Amino acid sequence: MFAEYIQAAMDQATYEIIDDPEPFYGEVPELQGVWAAGKTLEECRKNLMDALEDWIAAHLAWGYPMPDDAPTSLHLMKPKWHQNPQQQLHKQHLRQENAL
Repeated sequence: MFAEYIQAAMDQATYEIIDDPEPFYGEVPELQGVWAAGKTLEECRKNLMDALEDWIAAHLAWGYPMPDDAPTSLHLMKPKWHQNPQQQLHKQHLRQENAL
């Protein structure tokens, strides 16, 4: 699931050449703070994937929701931990009833 989420985000990435010692710049516009640079396009893509993985890890660790304006392909990949807390409690209650 994470690989598909990462691929969906990387498919949304945009790249440009900037005036910098690392002239290749890439970002995932729908995900605030996910950007990277590199000396080559491949290095930029690798750095962008690393930034994306760090972004996902931070959102998991801190309990941040995925942004509402993320592309549809990203919304479809939302992990279970993004369910409404009321839904989670209801599902837990149903599992407990079924266990009896």
